[in-house]
Amino acid sequence: MALVIIGTGLAAYNLAREWRKLNPDAPLVLISRDDGSSYSKPMLSTGYTKNKSAAELVMQSADKMSAQLKAEIRTFASVSAIDAKEKTVTVDGMAIKYDKLVLALGADPFQPPLAGDGLERVYTVNDLMDYATFQQAAAGKKNIIVIGGGLIGCEYANDLSNGGYCVQLVEPVGRVLPALLPVEASQAVGNGLASLGVTFHFGVSVQAVYNEGEGVRAVLSDGTEIKGDMVLSAIGLRPRIALAKEAGLTVNRGIVVDKTLATSQADIYALGDCAEVEGLVLPYVLPLMAGARALAKTLSGQETALSYPAMPVQVKTPVCPVVVAPVFPSMQGEWHLEAQDGNNVKMLFKNAEGQLLAYALIGSFAADAALKSELAKQVPAWLV
Repeated sequence: MALVIIGTGLAAYNLAREWRKLNPDAPLVLISRDDGSSYSKPMLSTGYTKNKSAAELVMQSADKMSAQLKAEIRTFASVSAIDAKEKTVTVDGMAIKYDKLVLALGADPFQPPLAGDGLERVYTVNDLMDYATFQQAAAGKKNIIVIGGGLIGCEYANDLSNGGYCVQLVEPVGRVLPALLPVEASQAVGNGLASLGVTFHFGVSVQAVYNEGEGVRAVLSDGTEIKGDMVLSAIGLRPRIALAKEAGLTVNRGIVVDKTLATSQADIYALGDCAEVEGLVLPYVLPLMAGARALAKTLSGQETALSYPAMPVQVKTPVCPVVVAPVFPSMQGEWHLEAQDGNNVKMLFKNAEGQLLAYALIGSFAADAALKSELAKQVPAWLV
């Protein structure tokens, strides 16, 4: 059985490893849009703190991964079409046959609709090549404007501050991490970032970016203008669904799959940031790893339904660490402040019956292994 995986990110390589354990000799092809290096994407937002170049974040080259996995890895390749009926993918104009196909396409950074002539100085960091480009552009610079105060924006604000940069962060909601944290927890993280020198522009958005000398001038929605050397846009991800949509697969926010990660077309599966599992799009590492293990079994003839226990999300803001089991839209309840000592905050989200549904641990509480273990056992599974 020939398995073709489109992608060489964390999802793709983890699946390939798990599948190869169960299929020692079957043909395996991975198709990469970049150089196919194996690296941990979450480490991109720790590069300045750890003083790592893009090259130093690489764990294995494509050649080494190819040897390790006994796989053909096509780098800098472009997939233009999937023919579900003929079971082929068109790669750089050539058709490749598959028995099973996995879409591990990842997600694209959301691009805000900005006006102005300075857009070439607006960067996003979504993969290793982006990181290398950004790091090169930021060399010798001092002031960076970060658009977005969510998970990615806060991690980069902390990391860039640790790297010696002055950071201004723009967030339309009046606090950081508004989608993940309740107010008191959010304020603690904001205080931590402020202690590093991060300045905030809350309640506004960036409307335009203009070149000004060697730097930029950003115009905010309230008319305020702020200046910096460059801009990092970090306002979330959108699953890559275009290829699947063109192939006739059912898509919504992501590529729609069932609990076995099967799409609406036979023998085509989706995994990782591009997949929408039972309505859930979870761009986090732990769900991805669980998906890779389950899908490897399904592709090997042992159909395995995916289940997600509650998998707390770690926000890499070392100045004020965060561990959160997030609240989903389907959950009804209220946040309760259980303990607070400065920027160390413990908050629990409970329903009317007092059942624990979610929690947020900030600062020293996020480092309490016994507390984290105890709470993780109490919250309900995300997918059963």
